[in-house]
Amino acid sequence: MGANHSHGPAAPASRRAVMATLAVLVPLALATVAAMIALWPSPPDTAEPSTLRRETGTITEVTLRRCPKPPPLDGSATAPAPDPATCGDATVKLTSGANLAGTVTLRLPTGPGAQVFAPGDDVILIHDPGAELGEPSYRLSDHDRSSPLWLFGIAFALAVIAFGRWRGLTALLGLVLTFGVLLTFVLPGILDGRPPLLVAIVGSAAIMLTVLFLTHGPSLTTSMAVLGTLSSLVVTGVLSYFSLDLARLTGITDEAAFSLGMSYDIDTQGLLLASIIIGSLGVLDDVTVTQAVTVAELAHANPSYGFRRLYRAAGRVGRAHIASVINTIILAYAGASLPLLLLISVGRDPLGHVLTNPVIAQEIVRSVVGTLGLISAVPITTALSALVARRSLPAAPQPDVHHHHAASR
Repeated sequence: MGANHSHGPAAPASRRAVMATLAVLVPLALATVAAMIALWPSPPDTAEPSTLRRETGTITEVTLRRCPKPPPLDGSATAPAPDPATCGDATVKLTSGANLAGTVTLRLPTGPGAQVFAPGDDVILIHDPGAELGEPSYRLSDHDRSSPLWLFGIAFALAVIAFGRWRGLTALLGLVLTFGVLLTFVLPGILDGRPPLLVAIVGSAAIMLTVLFLTHGPSLTTSMAVLGTLSSLVVTGVLSYFSLDLARLTGITDEAAFSLGMSYDIDTQGLLLASIIIGSLGVLDDVTVTQAVTVAELAHANPSYGFRRLYRAAGRVGRAHIASVINTIILAYAGASLPLLLLISVGRDPLGHVLTNPVIAQEIVRSVVGTLGLISAVPITTALSALVARRSLPAAPQPDVHHHHAASR
């Protein structure tokens, strides 16, 4: 392993530093593989296939009519009037299914939040071949967004590769691996009844051990980022466990969590713990890699720096980074919860009641625990990287005393 993140010639890694790093990483990798094998979800039960079919079509014509008067809600108030653009019928030309190229006339969805459809829109239809006589076998469901999403994906990939070149390509491969672990191990494992927190930690370790080395290359710098990330994930997991127990949070704050807990016998509090771990992973990756590379660059630019000076200099960079990341985390949570915050604002409840609401309290605990885990990543990764950097750099050359005296004469 060599510190290949610096811009200048890389200092040779000492054999002792490499062996010490491998002595930690190899058992961790083997333990991760063994844990994944032990926790791997069993094959899903083969359920009876649904009779409903998902098909596509294109709207060729929309015929609007006057919307019916909404019924009264109580003695005086009435329900909101529907959007006039949602009252009527749409003629759809089928682009998939057994009736390919055929046309059907369907009623437009109406009611609060109904989507507006226009001629030329690609749409999703729900087809029920076994519909009873007199009942429509097709139902207009949603817009077909597959083409725009493919365009976004291609534009994203081209931009990443054009800017990052080979590093950008490896980053995309790492993204594919991340989704692969989440979709084949983490989510099925939780649905299969495995402990959510354990599944999240093992899955996160697998992601870090593969994605970081794939993206940044095998080096002592990357190894320190991996070790710092895994250590901080353990800290985050422990803090999450005690924080949720202290705050009496069960993880059931919406219909989705309630349905999962009732239908699949999932530990909802463990599911909340797993979500905190997975949510912290991406930000931890950013912080630990930055700290490891910062230490490597400082050590290369200043060979005379000892452990303490490297730690202090890189720590100042880490504190500035954390200050900006904390604001990013809070704004991200606020943006994701904006509809809920608006609903609470309309209710005009006292601030104390709002903060103790289970949904808000859950997000507060999630933010605080994630931030504490993020803060722990800076000293851990910086200390590990500074220790290895000092063992890898050659000793600073001593000045030639005889030459200095000769030049002064």
